[in-house]
Amino acid sequence: MIRFIASRLLSAIPTLLIVVITIFTLMRMIPGDPASLMLGDLADPGQLEAMRRSMGLDQPVWLQFLYWLGDVLRGDFGTSITLREPVLGLILDRFSVSAGIVLAAIVLSVLVAVPAGMIAAWRQNSVTDLVVVGVATLLLSVPSFWVGLMLLLLFGLTLGWLPIVGYVPFSQDIGGAIMAMILPVATIVLVESGSIARMARASMIEVSRLEYITHARAKGLSEGAVMWRHAFRNAFAPTWTLIGLVLGSLLANIAVIETVFTIPGLGRLMIDAIYARDYPVVQGCMLFIAVIYVLVNLLVDLVYPLLDPRVAA
Repeated sequence: MIRFIASRLLSAIPTLLIVVITIFTLMRMIPGDPASLMLGDLADPGQLEAMRRSMGLDQPVWLQFLYWLGDVLRGDFGTSITLREPVLGLILDRFSVSAGIVLAAIVLSVLVAVPAGMIAAWRQNSVTDLVVVGVATLLLSVPSFWVGLMLLLLFGLTLGWLPIVGYVPFSQDIGGAIMAMILPVATIVLVESGSIARMARASMIEVSRLEYITHARAKGLSEGAVMWRHAFRNAFAPTWTLIGLVLGSLLANIAVIETVFTIPGLGRLMIDAIYARDYPVVQGCMLFIAVIYVLVNLLVDLVYPLLDPRVAA
């Protein structure tokens, strides 16, 4: 087990290094002079040259990379060109908004989709199975922005039950915060539940055909006991991997939901920074999201042996 954990931790290092190099390279390939963006169009050549020196842009690219990497490791992601604030502070502030929505959505998705998929598998080819598969396939076929807009139209504009757009911090108004989160969380739950339910169903069907399940039934155990005591744990292991991938991708793709519902999260911060050509913020957001994605998948790998001890053997 210790060897497994050590190997997974070590394997994350080259992945992170490749991510860092890729992001630095991409940002250097974008046309435009960061010094001109910082000082504006009215800066004279002397001021531009001084700014370039202060930003290290007069150094060789490999040396710029080492300086930038050193700053990142010290928690210095630079300063926003448009907001004039430290990039890391902006990212952490907006990330708390995005993380709250994503975590609430993923927990609800698992609570809904995993039991639905496994019950459908246990009653394969029944009406329940057909309904679950049909709904899951339908949810997989529609994009998240369309689901969000339909929910806005129905529950926000037509019925008037929920706020249409905006975000309310929990520290300001708990009731208002919950009401504001319902539609974006529901959108993610509807979109992501389809894939999780399909994976849970497929895993449970595969496990239900194994020999030890037949033996458990032969011993006279009830179908419920066979399912939850013997089949659930092994069937949940592959689904757990998918949940980790969904969680990581949601953190990376939350910008769509935040744009539809005008939520000031990490995705909106990056979209606004792209429009404003605020390269330090774009670079910081890309790096932060990539690191979170790698760490989420690393956490999934470390938890997997608890569900299936054969992995760490």
